[in-house]
Amino acid sequence: MSTSPPPQTHAEPQEPAEPDAERGTEVSDVPPWPTWTAPAAIGAGFGLWIVVSIVVGIGAKVGGSSLTHPSPAVTLIASFLTDASFVVAAIYFARLVTRIRPSDFGFRRVRWQTVVAGVVTAGIGYYVLTAIYASLLHLHGNEKLPKELGVGKSNAALIAASIFVCVVAPIFEEFFFRGFIFGTLRRIRVGGTRWLGTLIAALITAVLFGAAHTGSAPARYLIPLGIFGFVLCLLRWSTRSLYPCMALHSINNSLALGASQLHWPAGEIVALIVGSLFVIAALTGPLAGRTPAIA
Repeated sequence: MSTSPPPQTHAEPQEPAEPDAERGTEVSDVPPWPTWTAPAAIGAGFGLWIVVSIVVGIGAKVGGSSLTHPSPAVTLIASFLTDASFVVAAIYFARLVTRIRPSDFGFRRVRWQTVVAGVVTAGIGYYVLTAIYASLLHLHGNEKLPKELGVGKSNAALIAASIFVCVVAPIFEEFFFRGFIFGTLRRIRVGGTRWLGTLIAALITAVLFGAAHTGSAPARYLIPLGIFGFVLCLLRWSTRSLYPCMALHSINNSLALGASQLHWPAGEIVALIVGSLFVIAALTGPLAGRTPAIA
């Protein structure tokens, strides 16, 4: 038996890692659970969504409403439980195979300069691409969900819709799509390299993200939503944190609600953005724990 050492090969560059204050080790930005958990969580999420739809439908009927012609309250409850169903499914399958930590989903502290630079760059890129697409197809119109939530009917409905659209949806959807699905699919390797697999993971996640809004947006707007999903994946990849993604998602939703739907003046839109970001930071900031801030 030969005792000579094996020939040396060029190792693939590893994902950058940051120290884990809890364990005293370094952790990769790619989560530890296997790729199969992504389609499993999507399937389970749909299963929970069906159950939720049945339960909400029964409750709506008892209350004098229905899922075919729902009241704003029914729409809000159904939307919240739908997003929550996929979050629960993601957590379940992640925990099924390993002990999870918030950092596995991207809850990592990041310096404010990185957040601002990433959000501004990604936001400009998204709006430029969307403007080009809209000009080519002469698009006009808005998402249906805010109107279905009754934003113009009462102050209570407006407050509830604003919280869901600008706070809850950015947290839940970024957790599931960029924190879980995109992170999981990044384990895919194409041609022996991870960066190409990451781009494919971003494309798949973008398609799923656009498709998830089929019920709340006209079909012609699914492509811009897919573009938004792809840009958010790139932002997640470049900053290695979920916080910039939640910030951009919230800012975009606040602009869409305040400017396009409600036609608010600039001061009120800015207040909505700042307030939404503050609430998101208060709710999710503690999940980052003691991890050092990413440059």
